[in-house]
Amino acid sequence: MDFYNPSLGHQFINGQQVLGQGPKIPRVSPATGEPLLDVDTASTEQVDQAMKAAAAAFTSWSALTPGERSDHLLAFARELQLHADELAEVETAQTGKSIRMSTEFDIPGTIDNVNFFAGAARNLQGLAAGDYAGNTTSMIRREAIGVIGSISPWNYPLQMAAWKVLPAIAAGNTIVLKPSELTPGTSMLFAKAASDAGLPDGVINVVSGDGPVVGTTLVRHPLVKMTSFTGSTPVGLKIMSMAAERGNRVHLELGGKAPFVVFNDADIEAAAHGAVAGSTINSGQDCTAATRAYVHFSVFEKFTNRVAQLMDAMVVGDPADPQTDMGSLISKAHLEKVSAMVDRARQDGARVLAGGRREQRAGFYYRPTLIVGAAQDSEIVQNEVFGPVLVALPFETDDQAIELANDTPYGLAASAWTKNVDRAMRASAQIQAGCVWINEHILIVSDMPHGGYKASGMGKDMSQYSFDEYTNVKHVMISHDPQPHRQWQDTVFKQRP
Repeated sequence: MDFYNPSLGHQFINGQQVLGQGPKIPRVSPATGEPLLDVDTASTEQVDQAMKAAAAAFTSWSALTPGERSDHLLAFARELQLHADELAEVETAQTGKSIRMSTEFDIPGTIDNVNFFAGAARNLQGLAAGDYAGNTTSMIRREAIGVIGSISPWNYPLQMAAWKVLPAIAAGNTIVLKPSELTPGTSMLFAKAASDAGLPDGVINVVSGDGPVVGTTLVRHPLVKMTSFTGSTPVGLKIMSMAAERGNRVHLELGGKAPFVVFNDADIEAAAHGAVAGSTINSGQDCTAATRAYVHFSVFEKFTNRVAQLMDAMVVGDPADPQTDMGSLISKAHLEKVSAMVDRARQDGARVLAGGRREQRAGFYYRPTLIVGAAQDSEIVQNEVFGPVLVALPFETDDQAIELANDTPYGLAASAWTKNVDRAMRASAQIQAGCVWINEHILIVSDMPHGGYKASGMGKDMSQYSFDEYTNVKHVMISHDPQPHRQWQDTVFKQRP
């Protein structure tokens, strides 16, 4: 592949792909367990270089008109499209996800995101200019913040790079992105494609490395004006604490434990298909994945039997094979974590109706798993597994279903399955989550926001709403009162002869 030459390095600083000067990190293929090329990491000096490059580029990039930034992004989308096949191959190789997932979901979604923000750049919104105080005109300016420091996760390396970079630069900011040290390839290629498309040097920079060194340096760098992070809730809280040291704003998209509520009038066949797709997407390594199915007791057995049947039929194996439904987990350590959580659930009395075991092949594979009989307060129900594991529990009343759905610290996503419009409206209003699907789960679009409640974070990715994170809102008021002494000033001092 001409586009991807990892021997040149996994850093992209001031328009150049360079080798990191920090220690190398050994990696193995998730699909085979065999060694991959070690990842070079950035030194603290290189993080500083990237920050200074972003700061230098900010002045001219933020001064461009929205139309000029839009033109750059449209060219960027075309460049990504030229390399779609190579991007998909690299994404699958570094993550172990199926090539169908990379080709039909990750890459098209990323390109659509670029095209969306090319249009959104020209549509920054605010209140209409008007006379809100008498003899004045008020208007709103949305202004870029400066240099953004972003940290993205390993589960969707390319899409998460896009979610971090695009609203930031569309609004006129520049950015330094730290992808996961496990999966830096497509994030670096994302920046390279932008440069090849003509985006100015320094607008997008990528520094690869671990969190304690590269991530901490990025968050605490004096040139950073905002930090955006996607990852676990405990790490997100640490980043919030570090950002608070300098009074910087943060945007956090954290963990999830999405409920999947099936009422007794639901289309059970549709719900079962939705549950399987929603719980096994990306091998279950998705913060919005369906993890807790609450099913009315009258349809519980019908639903769980069908889910187990569909899961058992899934093809788990070689991610590069187009016939594969689900690829591997990201690492041996993560496989062992998922497996251990399921084993502990068994020990606590839960039953496994499907899966519940590793796939017997080289690499880090785990079968799609359905668990019943777990307690609501058990680990498998309350904590993130981040693997292809769905737990099903029965409920009796609508009130109980809503209460159970809300009974975790998380609030990123949820779904409800019903043919009754009243139930649908109640579920969408009362379930505490940043996204509630009705008779659907997982489907996302660039035009709509993504972000959580409670321990799932704050702020939004995608959509026009993401600009609220990446812009300063300025009120400008212009007086056209002909009198030198204004009426409101009487509250401070009276005009006297």
